[in-house]
Amino acid sequence: MGHQGKIVERARARELRAEAWTLAEIAAELGVAKGSVSVWVRDVEFVAKPRNRNRTGDSPHPMTVRKQAELEDCRRRGQEFAATATDRDLYIWGLAMYHGEGSKTEASGFQLANTSDEIVAAFVTWMRRFFEIEETRLRASLYLHEGLDEAAAVAHWSHITGIPPGQFTKTYRPSRPAGHKTSKHEHGCVSIRYHDISLFRRVMAESTALTCRFVIPG
Repeated sequence: MGHQGKIVERARARELRAEAWTLAEIAAELGVAKGSVSVWVRDVEFVAKPRNRNRTGDSPHPMTVRKQAELEDCRRRGQEFAATATDRDLYIWGLAMYHGEGSKTEASGFQLANTSDEIVAAFVTWMRRFFEIEETRLRASLYLHEGLDEAAAVAHWSHITGIPPGQFTKTYRPSRPAGHKTSKHEHGCVSIRYHDISLFRRVMAESTALTCRFVIPG
């Protein structure tokens, strides 16, 4: 399209720049590249705003207000959408989650590893809701950097998953190169495994079949 295109966006960008919007703000508002905005408005005169926009008495920037309103609307719509989910919807959601996050080989078995409390809790809840799980066959293991509290991590994930500490296997402690920053995941990454190869095969078959419906319709 070149510099002659996007005439409307270019005109709006010049108006916003005259109101002292930053290049980044204009680019985000119009959905264009910051470099394009820079070219369009380089000769526009404006009075720069003070950098300290968080001082007491300042009104939120219009972009911030719009962003918060959009986020709140998305949260509300998301909650309304989730409230109408059927058991079948939730089952399919679990298959999709496993297809994306779970182990894909029989050697690894029916297993999912993650650092997110929400994902891990959702996974074990889904398992217990839709399958006949023998609790004694559940195992958990941790990937935890040196320097992080193993006992606290086990207690944390035991609380999240409902798996007793006695069913946690040996924690893997990777060596950390000199100068390497401490992991931001203070409780490490937990791996949840259920020893049932038939369940693994069933979940993989169903999740793969669903995936193929998008790739190969019909």
